[in-house]
Amino acid sequence: MVSFAQFLEALASNPFLAVVMVLVLGTIFVNGATDAANAIAEPVGTRSIGVDEAILMSVICNFVGLVAMTLISTAVADTMSGMVDFGGDTHAALIALAAATVGIVAWGVGAWIFGIPTSESHALIAGLTGAALAVSGGLDGVNMGEWAKVIYGLVLSTVLGYLAGWTIAKVIPIMCAKADRRRANDFFGRMQVYGAAGVALMHGAQDGQKFMSTAMLAIALSMGKSIQEVGGFPLWLEVLCAATMAIGTAVGGKKIIKKVGMEMVPLEKYQGFAASVSATVSLLIATLTGLPVSTTHTKTAAIMGAGAAKNPRSVNWGIAKDMVLTWVFTFPGCGVIGYVLAKLFLIWF
Repeated sequence: MVSFAQFLEALASNPFLAVVMVLVLGTIFVNGATDAANAIAEPVGTRSIGVDEAILMSVICNFVGLVAMTLISTAVADTMSGMVDFGGDTHAALIALAAATVGIVAWGVGAWIFGIPTSESHALIAGLTGAALAVSGGLDGVNMGEWAKVIYGLVLSTVLGYLAGWTIAKVIPIMCAKADRRRANDFFGRMQVYGAAGVALMHGAQDGQKFMSTAMLAIALSMGKSIQEVGGFPLWLEVLCAATMAIGTAVGGKKIIKKVGMEMVPLEKYQGFAASVSATVSLLIATLTGLPVSTTHTKTAAIMGAGAAKNPRSVNWGIAKDMVLTWVFTFPGCGVIGYVLAKLFLIWF
C-alpha cells in the first residue's frame, strides 16, 4: 500500500501527477458542493434541522461513510478502476486523466451556478470514458462488462428510489391514522434528521469511493502500476478525499439545499423521512453490489416519489424536468468534453 511518503516521492519525480491530483481534488470539492449537499436537503426544507447544522452533520457522516465502507467493501471503487483502460503509456494516461477531470469540474461548476444538482458520479464516469476512448483510439479503452453496471445502477437508483419513497410515504399515514398529529410530526422530524444522516453516510460510501478510486488511479499510473499492484487504498488518501468533500459542502452546499429541499417538493416531515430511508436503502444495496450509482439521482427520485404519494401536483415537475435533462445530457456532454480535451492535451503536452 502506498504510504504518504511514497506519494510525496512520486510527486517529486513526476510533477504532472501534482496537476492531476489538484484536478481530482477539484472534482471532489465540486461533488461536496452539489451531491453531498443534496443528500441532506429535505430535513432543512421541513425545518427539522438548520442549514449549518445539516452541513456539519453531512461533513461528519461523509467522512465516516467513506472510511467505514472502505473497510467493509471496495466494490464500487473496484468497479470504477476496472471500467476504463488508459493503456501502458503512463504519461499519456495521466494527461487523459487530467483532461477528464477538467471536463468534470467545468460541468459541475456550471450546474452549481444554476443551482441544479447534477450527478458528479455520472460526470466522472462519462469523462473518464471519453478520455479513455481518446487514448485507446477505440472501444479497447472501455471494459463494457464493468460499464454495464452503470446502466444497472441507473435503473436501480431511479426505480427503487422512487417506488420506495412513494410506498413508505403511503404506508406511514395509514399506520399513524390514530396517532396525535403534533406528536407524530415531532417524531418524524427527529427521524428525518437520522434518515438524512444515513443518506450522508451512504454518499460518502458511494461517491467517496468513486473519486478516491480516481485519485488512486492517478497515483498508480504515475508509478507504472495498477491499483491492485500498489495494494489498495491507504487511510491518508481516504482522509484527504473526505476532507476535500467536506470543504466543498461547507462552501457551496446552501444553494443546492435550497433548490432541492425548499423548491422542488414541499414535503411534510414524514415524507422527508420516507425519502431518506428509501434513498439510504437503495444506496446501500448498490454500494454492496458494486454498482456506481448517483446519490443525487437516487435521493431526488425518492423525494419525488414521497411527494407524489400524497399529491402528484405538489411536485414542481418543472424543476424535476431540469434535473432530468441535466442527467440526460451529462453522459454525452461530459463524454465528449473528456474525449476532446484528452485529444487536445495529448497534442499540447
